[in-house]
Amino acid sequence: MGIAITLARYLAEQGVKYDVVEHPHTATALDSAKTSHVSLDRLAKAVVLKGDDGFMVAVLPASGHIQFGQLRKKLGAEVDMANEEQIEALFHDCEPGAVPALGAAYGLKVVVDDSLAGAPEIYLEGGDHASLVHLSGSAFQDLMAGARHERFAEAP
Repeated sequence: MGIAITLARYLAEQGVKYDVVEHPHTATALDSAKTSHVSLDRLAKAVVLKGDDGFMVAVLPASGHIQFGQLRKKLGAEVDMANEEQIEALFHDCEPGAVPALGAAYGLKVVVDDSLAGAPEIYLEGGDHASLVHLSGSAFQDLMAGARHERFAEAP
C-alpha cells in the first residue's frame, strides 16, 4: 500500500523531507519498531481520542502509555479512546491500527507529549503495517508547532 495518500499530500504541502522505511508486515507498533531497528522512544504513536467537542490525536512515544487522569486534568475535558469504527472513518485511507501521528493531516486537533521534544529523529506509522515515515526531529517539531504540548505519557 505505501504511506497513506492524505499523509503524503500533507507532508508535501508542508515541504517536509522524509524517508519511508519499508519493513515486513507487522501487527503492532512494537513489532514495527523491532523489525525496523527503531527505538520505541523515537517511534511516535497516535492514539485517537473522543471528547465532548469531537476527536483529537494524542501523540506519544511507543514506549509509553497515556496517563488518562493526568491528560484529562490538563485538557480540562473528559476524553476516552475512540472506537475502531470511528477511527476508520477519520483515517479512511489507513489500515486499521496504523494511524499516523500527524492528526493535523486529517484536520484533527493534536496533543503531543513533551518527551518527544528533544528527539533527533522521529518515526511514525505511515498508514499501513509495512512502512514507517522517518523525519528529522526538527521537522517533527515544526509539524507539531500548532499542537498542544503537555506531559501525559508514562514509561512502562
